[in-house]
Amino acid sequence: MSSPHRSVGVMLPCDLPADDVLPFARRADELGFDSVWVVEDLGHRGGVAQAAVVLASTSRIRVGIGLLPAGSRNVAFAAMEIATLAQLFPGRLDVAVGHGMPAWMRGAGAWPASPLTLLEEYVTAVRQLVRGGRVRDDGRYVRLDGVRLEPSALPSPVPDVLAGVRGPKSLAVSGRVADGTVLAEPAAPAYVREAVGHIAPRLPHRVVAYNVACVDEDPRAALAAARPALEWVGEPDWRAQVAALPFGDELAGLRARCSSRAEFARRMPDAWVAELAVAGTREQARARLAALREAGVTDAVLIPAGKDPSAALASLATVL
Repeated sequence: MSSPHRSVGVMLPCDLPADDVLPFARRADELGFDSVWVVEDLGHRGGVAQAAVVLASTSRIRVGIGLLPAGSRNVAFAAMEIATLAQLFPGRLDVAVGHGMPAWMRGAGAWPASPLTLLEEYVTAVRQLVRGGRVRDDGRYVRLDGVRLEPSALPSPVPDVLAGVRGPKSLAVSGRVADGTVLAEPAAPAYVREAVGHIAPRLPHRVVAYNVACVDEDPRAALAAARPALEWVGEPDWRAQVAALPFGDELAGLRARCSSRAEFARRMPDAWVAELAVAGTREQARARLAALREAGVTDAVLIPAGKDPSAALASLATVL
């Protein structure tokens, strides 16, 4: 397991035009970001394929996959994919496994009766396999009969396997079995502190926090750019992220009164946007990152806000 560290990375947007994907990753590498994270949202690009081409097209930057839904892949073959990337690009891969969004997974016919059981069995088995263990498991979902990876396929160093989860029970599972936890946006300091309390890790444990981000000399312009990217926040799947905030109940009430996501985003007070994003001047963004670190974040991942994510990289890099 990697020791807890402090890093700033950037997310590769799932809807970025194909011609911009590799230039985006290379530019993030050149600008000095510690990591670039790719996502596997249903209907967009596959996480393993993206990670492979980004790793091959860059020279230094770490690449995180966040996240692979446990219900979508056989655990033994997922471990093979993870080990292969980690072996070919030593010390540059992180992988997060999660439940996946329930609606997506139900639509794909891959939502389990017990998501918590699947996640715990799956992460445990993947970590054992990429470490060279021979796994015999007759669990509810993971059933392996002496499966192991051949010595020639084992990576060194071993990649961290994290859990991308929300909710107290899932966070507790992550604390028991994973090398770290990915907290999806918005990950405000208050939410991070609450989540770390539920994780209650017994060993060194990374906390990766995604946040919408915009850096601009004009703080009002930064908040305006970040605002549309927060239109989802008031919906039920995001309740865990906002419940810990002082204005959590007010936010839920505002969303209930709005007829659309766009209206909700427009009506959010600037103070809420500032709390739900890393947005403002360079000094304000750096202060926000410091607050996240104080709350327990080891890896801050910035999601570029605005119409041109590639152009936003240079301004985001000023916080490094």
